[in-house]
Amino acid sequence: MSLTIPIIKKPELVAPGGNPEKLKVAAAYGADAVYVGAPGLNLRARSSGFTVDDILACADFLHNMGKKLYVALNVFAQNSQLDEIRRFVKEISGSQIDALIISDPGVLSIVNDAAPNIRAHLSTQANTTNLLSVKFWRKQGVKRVVLARELSLDEIREINTESGCETEAFVHGAMCMSYSGRCLLSSHMTGRNANRGGCSHSCRWKYSLKEEKRPNELFPIEEDEHGTYILSSKDLCMIQFTPELINSGITAWKIEGRMKSQYYVAAVTRIYREAIDSYMEFAENNNGALFESKKEWLEELNKVSHRTYGEGFFFGPPSTGADIEGDEKNSGYVREHKYLGIVDAVLENNMAKIVVKNKIIKGSEIQIMGQKLNQDFTQTIDELYDVNNNPVEQANPGQIALLKMKKPVEEMFIMREDLLKAANEKPQTVCATG
Repeated sequence: MSLTIPIIKKPELVAPGGNPEKLKVAAAYGADAVYVGAPGLNLRARSSGFTVDDILACADFLHNMGKKLYVALNVFAQNSQLDEIRRFVKEISGSQIDALIISDPGVLSIVNDAAPNIRAHLSTQANTTNLLSVKFWRKQGVKRVVLARELSLDEIREINTESGCETEAFVHGAMCMSYSGRCLLSSHMTGRNANRGGCSHSCRWKYSLKEEKRPNELFPIEEDEHGTYILSSKDLCMIQFTPELINSGITAWKIEGRMKSQYYVAAVTRIYREAIDSYMEFAENNNGALFESKKEWLEELNKVSHRTYGEGFFFGPPSTGADIEGDEKNSGYVREHKYLGIVDAVLENNMAKIVVKNKIIKGSEIQIMGQKLNQDFTQTIDELYDVNNNPVEQANPGQIALLKMKKPVEEMFIMREDLLKAANEKPQTVCATG
């Protein structure tokens, strides 16, 4: 996309940290801030999560890098949880956490009373869809509103111009078919409350139609071999609209994915980092010129597991159901690359110590992914050793391997395999993240 460039404030890039290891990856690959979940009190209760001690240690780690930590405390609390929330807020009240992300007014009142030194950010779960709501929350002490995902860029621009409040918007990742994620389907079908962190992702399941008098006959709602996915949404991807997003005045861009892998966090964060930096540099040196998004950015985002990409509601309500929901491709994950491992340490003579995530085989061709695109390279594995420096033919998940690199690498560089090239077949559609 192209757009004439006015000079505008650089947005903050906020990336997910599902556990301390992913948090460090997000920071290394360019996040300005990382968001994590409060133990048992956030909407990703099944992620690895953090203890209170982890959260405090990660705050120090990020601050030493000049980055920020935001903690999601965004359950819609019931009476039974209020004492636990009070205890948690008191435990972290004297810390250097940069913000608590809150959706429930009652939880906000606890935070305002017990931890007034910590900024309050309003979660997207609060469904903030208009200017007056943003102004209301600002009067309650909220410093930033994570806007509802149903808003267009025009609506966001108006809020940014007139509200006097910081805003944050999701720019990449999974979308929910329910209104800003306020889902009741999971509770009804599985007894797992999505608004208290237990979402069972019922919208990703296959569905068929059953007629009352023929209970043993299931009729597919879409007549194809893949079943039907009428509730499953496309993934959001706004990388091609970097100028439009920046010029809307959004304070912070948010990447979804606390349940995703280290590879996903690294690969997505580094692309949005480069896009933001490239735009701002271009704007400073080419006022009045046109900015072009790089085709490599979208190509790289296609190398992580994802459903078919879309633009959500940023340019208005989707004109058809197919614009936001769809077929077998956006219900299962399209996966063209496999995450093999991450560099844990760099040794002498270009030898790297690798934490193996998927099987690594001697003689295979792999891609090395750096923290920036210009650090990437491809090589064949000519030398592979176990942790005791014994030559091996393969390394298995969970093991430590030593791998001879043809170029210098750094800690947290990532290894991946091109599945299309390896198998010489079409992209795999799978049901797992990566």
